[in-house]
Amino acid sequence: MTAETTTGDGVLLTDAAASKVKALLEAEGREDLTLRIAVQPGGCSGLRYQLFFDDRSLDGDVIKDFEGVGVVTDRMSAPYLSGATIDFVDTIEKQGFTIDNPNATGSCACGDSFH
Repeated sequence: MTAETTTGDGVLLTDAAASKVKALLEAEGREDLTLRIAVQPGGCSGLRYQLFFDDRSLDGDVIKDFEGVGVVTDRMSAPYLSGATIDFVDTIEKQGFTIDNPNATGSCACGDSFH
């Protein structure tokens, strides 16, 4: 098994993240949901991430499948997230989803800046 599920462009979901999303959806009994990632105004950098389960389909959505997990990005957020990798970490120090985004060129105390 590879460490990362990749496609040519757009958001990437690692195997660890895909497995965690599957487990969460199975626990909820909701196979109809997708993982939506969006970039919203806010935070000290001017933009922040939103990561949540969604059953909506919006006009212009970019949809990708990672081992049966649907990942959806709205058309406004997609350019900011091209090449971004979503991972899931579970260590003593930290547990949760992380986003590594090559489009974030700077940083501040509370997140990444986009230029």
